[in-house]
Amino acid sequence: MHQNEQAGKKFVVGLGNPGRRYAKTRHNLGFRVLGELREMWQVNTVRQAFSGELYRADPPSDRKAGVEVLMLAPQTYMNRSGRAVREMMSFYKAPAADVLLVLDDAALPLGRVRARAGGSGGGHNGLADVVEALGTQDVPRIRIGIGPAPAEMDLTDFVLTRFGTDEQQAIQSAVQTAAMAVEDWVFNGITYVMDTYNRSSTEDMK
Repeated sequence: MHQNEQAGKKFVVGLGNPGRRYAKTRHNLGFRVLGELREMWQVNTVRQAFSGELYRADPPSDRKAGVEVLMLAPQTYMNRSGRAVREMMSFYKAPAADVLLVLDDAALPLGRVRARAGGSGGGHNGLADVVEALGTQDVPRIRIGIGPAPAEMDLTDFVLTRFGTDEQQAIQSAVQTAAMAVEDWVFNGITYVMDTYNRSSTEDMK
């Protein structure tokens, strides 16, 4: 049986950009997963803290009791996400292993969900800023594929586009899968999530 590394508090950070302008863009999948989790866990109360929106949840599960989850949606804009994560971790004296990042990834095929226990920013500005702010690459993360940018489009422009009609179903399914993966991480840890959700052991993970 896989056991959570440490009972008590767990922290989930969805990466994205604040404001209606960015709400449905590819770069905001981290925020969308937090929204899915709020529905799953019936969380309605939000407060402003740590340069972001903070939600507290007690996920219902018969697998393990007594785990409190704090979900943070940084409002600093993507490239400065690290400040919000560092503020939260410093306040709670949380180790990096108890913080899970959820983000989009243009290096993965559309709708693919992958988990990793650590690693570099891999070209994702938000992830890179968190890694730099925390001074460690050992931060668990769940990445959702948004597909590669078209040849004629710069990546920084592509991530701020919205999903096409033909992409909506795959992305909504991926958001739901990622939310389930987050819940599995809370109760079972990152190794279990990688074993369960990483569909191909041979695919390069950046």
